Parts: sequence; structure tokens; C-alpha cells
Amino acid sequence: MNAGRDERDQQALQQLVSKRFAMAAGTYGLALLITWLTVASGFYLASVQSAVICSSLIVLSQAGFFWMFRSGLNLRFRDPSLTEPQVTVALVWLTYFLANLGAARGSLLILYLLVLMFAVSLPPKLFARYAGLAFASFVLVTFIDLRAGRFASLQIVVLEGAVLLVALVWMCLFVGHIYRLRQRMRQRRVALQAHQDTLRGMMRQLEDLASTDELTGLFNRRHFLRLAQTALDRLRPGHRLGLALIDLDHFKRINDQYGHATGDRVLQTFAAVARACLREGDVLARYGGEEFVLLLPDTDAEQFAACCERLREAFAGAEPVDGAVAGQLSLSVGLTLMGAGDNLDEALQRADEALYRAKRGGRNRCEPSWQLSDA
Repeated sequence: MNAGRDERDQQALQQLVSKRFAMAAGTYGLALLITWLTVASGFYLASVQSAVICSSLIVLSQAGFFWMFRSGLNLRFRDPSLTEPQVTVALVWLTYFLANLGAARGSLLILYLLVLMFAVSLPPKLFARYAGLAFASFVLVTFIDLRAGRFASLQIVVLEGAVLLVALVWMCLFVGHIYRLRQRMRQRRVALQAHQDTLRGMMRQLEDLASTDELTGLFNRRHFLRLAQTALDRLRPGHRLGLALIDLDHFKRINDQYGHATGDRVLQTFAAVARACLREGDVLARYGGEEFVLLLPDTDAEQFAACCERLREAFAGAEPVDGAVAGQLSLSVGLTLMGAGDNLDEALQRADEALYRAKRGGRNRCEPSWQLSDA
């Protein structure tokens, strides 16, 4: 079950990062369009051949990222979205592109901000590092222009640098704010998950209380009837369910003679003995007072009778904790079988009638209803 959940989580993660990559690829497409517009307009200072090589490298880099996302190789990394490598590639390409624009560079500095928009998911310190790298790239390009004597106006360059710096600082502050919001949301989500887990635990406890007899730890009558009806509804033709009503003999006398505390221990002793005798799939419940009800799935008359007889003998030899009633324990059982399409109330009535015959016959015995039918 956990493996299936992990696989679904990975698929959802891959869908998310694939959509994010599609957005990045679309942005690259628009940037390449701008590149060739600058080439066509004569603003691009390098050769057309360098623009072709640069564009080809960009396409190849995106093809490489696409292959990693497609093959699932990205899932081996701590950040499956590969944000840092993608932002690094974009900054390198953009810096090279802007270095070849000369005086037209200022109008396209906004592309630095566009690249950094894909890094807003990074921690603030790491984002600030990339923002610093973007500004350092601008300074490097400016220095190259200074050495090459391509400055049109020092005042314009300083203004462009100041505007870029203000924008980068603002983005760093914004990313820090977003990061803190995410942290608070994560903490609230963790707290909510903890509250939900606590609530589910309380619901399970309530369900246990609603379905369990407090004294014996067995199912109560209401829950047993629900389980028995469900098992009967699912019963396939040709299969049988065993149903037995069990009554502890002379229980009132034990209560009157030894007290209710001893009577409670007798009930608990029966529950412990029954658990040891029954299979995991068998259903036992306290039906009321000293009366219990048993449901055996996929059984026949011989197996069911042997099971109830084994339970009767084990209880007769049991000793409660205080030993006061040792040797005085016995029970009577009324048995019946149910088939597909049978009625639960009618089956309980058959078992009840068989139980009364067992009591009238001397108690401490198992009385099947099908013997009367055969007779």
C-alpha cells in the first residue's frame, strides 16, 4: 500500500515539474525570438554564426533537461525540478546575449528578473546568491564594454545598474516573504495532520467502544449482527456459515453464591478460553448477560459441531483467577447452519430453540438444529 502511494506521489511530482519545465521552455522560445529580432534589427553586435551556435546550444540544453524529466532521472536529485541547473544555464545564456547588445542592452535587463522568477521556490539565501550572480553578470558585461570602449553614456549605465539592483533587492525581499509564508503554511499543515491523526485515533476508539463489550473485550450484540448479516449477504452458493448460541450454565447461581465479581471473572474466563479455541476469522460476541453468539465462516456440520464441542470441553476445564468455581463451569450450545439466501433472524431462532433443547436435556452439551430436521 505504501509503495502504491509513493508511486502516485512521484507521478504527481513529475506532472508538476513537467508543467514547470514546459513554462521554462516556452519562455526560452520567446527569448530566442527576441534574440533573432535583435539580429534582424542590427542590434546584435556579434556574428550571425554566433547567434546560431548560441541558439543551438540553448535548444540542446533544453532537450537534455526534457530527457531527464522524461526518463525520471531528475528524481534522483534532492531537487527533482532541477531549479538550480536550469537557472544557472539561463543566466549564462542571458549574460552572453546581453554582452552582445551594446546600447540596446538596457531595454532587455528585465530578462534577468524573468529568469529569477523560476527560482522563487528556492530558500531566500540561495535565491539571493543567484540574484547576486545576475547583478555580477551585469557588472562584468559593463566592465567588458568599458574595456572595449563601447560606453554610450556612463550615466545611463549607472541608472540601468541602479534600477536592476533595486529590482533584485525587492525580489529577494519578496522571496523571503513568500518563504516565510510557506513555512507557516507547512507548520499549519503539519499541525492539521497531527490533529487529523488524533481525531482518527479518537474515532477508532469510539468505534471500538461502540462495537466491543467492555467486560469481556468481545464484540457486542449490535456489531455481531452487522457482521453476521454482511457475511450472510456475501455467502456463495454451496458454502455454509455456522451459527451458535452459547449460554453459561447456572450463571445466576454463581452470581448469587460467589458474588458478581466472581461472575464477571467467569465471563472473562470464557472469553479467554474461546479466543484460544477459535480461528482468526471466527466471530464471537457477547449476546447479552451470560449468553454468547458464535459465527464460523466456511464450515460444515461436522466441523462446526467439533469446534463447539472443543469449546465446551475447554471451558469445563478452565479455572478462573480466584479458583472459587473451579470444576463448576459448563455451558450449553445451540447450533445451526446458514446457507446463501438464508434469513439471519430465522437462523438465530433455530439456534435458540436448539439451545433450549440442550438445557432441557441436562445442560453441558451441544445441541445441533439439523439433527431434529433429519429426524
